[in-house]
Amino acid sequence: MFRISHTYLALVAALFVSFMAITGSILSLEPVISWSQASSTNGLNGSVAELANSVSGKFSDPQKLIRKASGAFLVYYYGDAGLTADHVDPLSGSSLGIYSPSDVFGFVTELHRSFFIGDTGRLITGITASIMVFLSLTGLALLAKRLGGWRRLLRQPQGPAQQTSHIKIGRLSILLLVVTALSGVWMSLVNFDVLSDGSTGYVPFPEFVHGGEPTAIDGLVALQGINLGDLRELVFPVAGDVTDVFSITTASGSGYVDQVTGTMLSFIPNSTWQKIYQAVYTLHTGQGYWWYAILLGVGALGTLFLVYSGMRVWWQRTRLPIPKLANNISDSKADVIILVASQSNTTWGFAATLHKALVKNGHRVSTAPMNNLQRVYPQARHLFILAATSGDGGAPDNADKFLTKLEMLNVSPGMQFAVLGFGDRSFPKYCGFAGDVDAALQARGLRRLHNLFEIDRSSASQFAEWGDDVGTSMNALLALDHTPIHPKTAGYVLIDRHDYGHKHETPKVILRFKLPNILNGRQRFEAGDLIGIVSSRNSAPRFYSLASGYADGFLEICVSKHPGGVCSGLLHELKPGDRIEGFIRENPQFRPHANMKPVVMIGAGTGIAPFAGFLRGNTRKRPMYLYWGGRDPANDFLYEKNLSEWHADNRLTGGKIAFSRIAQKQYVQDKLLEDAAFIRTAIADGAQVMVCGGVAMARDVRTVINDICRPMGINHEMLKQDGRFLEDVY
Repeated sequence: MFRISHTYLALVAALFVSFMAITGSILSLEPVISWSQASSTNGLNGSVAELANSVSGKFSDPQKLIRKASGAFLVYYYGDAGLTADHVDPLSGSSLGIYSPSDVFGFVTELHRSFFIGDTGRLITGITASIMVFLSLTGLALLAKRLGGWRRLLRQPQGPAQQTSHIKIGRLSILLLVVTALSGVWMSLVNFDVLSDGSTGYVPFPEFVHGGEPTAIDGLVALQGINLGDLRELVFPVAGDVTDVFSITTASGSGYVDQVTGTMLSFIPNSTWQKIYQAVYTLHTGQGYWWYAILLGVGALGTLFLVYSGMRVWWQRTRLPIPKLANNISDSKADVIILVASQSNTTWGFAATLHKALVKNGHRVSTAPMNNLQRVYPQARHLFILAATSGDGGAPDNADKFLTKLEMLNVSPGMQFAVLGFGDRSFPKYCGFAGDVDAALQARGLRRLHNLFEIDRSSASQFAEWGDDVGTSMNALLALDHTPIHPKTAGYVLIDRHDYGHKHETPKVILRFKLPNILNGRQRFEAGDLIGIVSSRNSAPRFYSLASGYADGFLEICVSKHPGGVCSGLLHELKPGDRIEGFIRENPQFRPHANMKPVVMIGAGTGIAPFAGFLRGNTRKRPMYLYWGGRDPANDFLYEKNLSEWHADNRLTGGKIAFSRIAQKQYVQDKLLEDAAFIRTAIADGAQVMVCGGVAMARDVRTVINDICRPMGINHEMLKQDGRFLEDVY
């Protein structure tokens, strides 16, 4: 609920929030400029009496003396040009030049307050400030939820670059955003008389004034007792009028001073509401505190960035290749619920086909991600789960909360379910998550409409077969004729290849491609991202980790040739000049953190690919250690020359290599155990552990890391929760 309200309210208010941020950042310069102009007058301890006396002797008919929040002193007087204002030196009372208020800041101030449309504009700015408070607080709540609780608010965020930058800037700006927005709301409420600013009008004029010959100003006792730092305004009596008085406003209150006796008359201290309003005004404007005004300006620019990055995150989400489903009704009115778990959005295409077929058969259908599971489906009779599996039997991102939410499901007696799993049979747990979901639904008391069915490599024919069976169970004809939905691709031309392992049953090749002449935003990439390669119109894309970043000027992948593998076979047959079609999929969950802590990279076979990209880009010489396993150093040593070069120039700090097809055969986990003491020390120093490769290797590495870390009282799961144990497993 928070996410929806946060997103759409931000979209609605984006223009006004941006406008307020721009004008606010401009206005934050005014206190800084005023301070720089008045810096020579700060820190003075003279009395008001002394300065007023000096000003009276140097200016004709002085009207009032003002101390601005910046510390600058102004005197208003009547000269040849009429009423004039000068900056004055508080030490001597001499003129420092004519004072002229900035037309620019005056214009921007009115623009910021009211858009030059009076109370309507002030109402808009007040509502905008209220929205900023709401967005700040809901954003903080969403961040706490994403990072695993309020205690983890400072944890390194994982996700796409746009999302993580939005989180980081928001986290840095949150306090200033809340303060400026709340103070803006307060001032708006004061403007509309909902709250009081403590003003009571003029201080009552004293009933008795002594009259007679005025005393020299520097002899007036009341003015002698007021420090210049406390002065806000001193209004001189009318020249020649012995019944008039000095009007004085200080930091603590207002009153009158008899120009004959020098006594304070009718002094009224500031009320609590006045003090509160003054504090709120200062918090909102930064007047009088140049350093705080700079922070406000930075915070305003941060708000602009949050609007920009938030819009980009929203736009990227709307552009995901998730089909827009016709007749997708509310879950409370549907008799069929379809829930989808998809890591690469391929499964959504199958869901769209099923949705359309069920609607055609007269059903009321609601389709949503699995994480959108509701507690109650009042009219639903059938529940279909289309679940892909991530990694080694894990849940995709949009289904990682499903099993927890399932415990709260109110199961209606007549509801039946069917789970359809998607995966690749070459993986040991290729439909592991679907199996877990199927078992959990049975445990909650739901009845099966159809046994768990597993689809290998997005087979459209298997999907149609399942549809025939399910349709029979529902007494309906489900013609599931599915055509895969592929994202927009770009053409990549092969420019170089290096072959390895030709003496083994699984040869490998490093392929380097020329970048397309024009890359749209979604085709740009970093090392560790993925390229999806479409081998034919009706096949699912195959994903490969990138061993290069966009800044390297080429795209590089490392591919093993699998028996019967259509895509890997196609790639191994490529010759320089040949072209493939592919699209980039970000993989932000598998990137080194943006700090200088050590990185321990562990992989085997083609799992070295993203690590090669990280090392190639390690120009900061961050400590990076590689533990990698191959088969035979004679013809299976991937990136051998590069690793030597990177080690020589300190982009690769250290590590060890293992080979399993030689007399002294070892695996990468053996090398980790050899360096157990070092690994423990690195982890204690905040190192990040990254694992890339096959599921069997990754499972063994987890066991070894747990053994190594046991004396420290931690394991790989605890490191994973802190974003310090990352896996890219296939």
